[in-house]
Amino acid sequence: MNCIFCKIVKGEIPSSKIYEDDIVVAFNDIAPQAPIHILIIPKKHYSTILELEEDDKELIGYIFLVANKIAKDLDFHERGFRIVVNCNRDGGQTVFHVHFHLLAGRAMRWPPG
Repeated sequence: MNCIFCKIVKGEIPSSKIYEDDIVVAFNDIAPQAPIHILIIPKKHYSTILELEEDDKELIGYIFLVANKIAKDLDFHERGFRIVVNCNRDGGQTVFHVHFHLLAGRAMRWPPG
């Protein structure tokens, strides 16, 4: 598989890791769209959220708990943040490994796109 995020998980490509455990890894985005732009990815490969099944619901909840922990650890939880998940090309997905964008450090606007 030629997935850049799988290579980051395996340690084949360096990244600026913020958090890692047996289930997920979080690292700084190389093209940040906000002062704080962290990607949280499951270590297991899913191309899009459309591949998620009933058994994966705990994983998704866990990712939100990791986002919560990161926001508190990096002290941007009180000012606020945004979590974004893109699905397929028209949804803005460019890397086909499920990932959650954790954005903070500035006021977020609405609508986003």
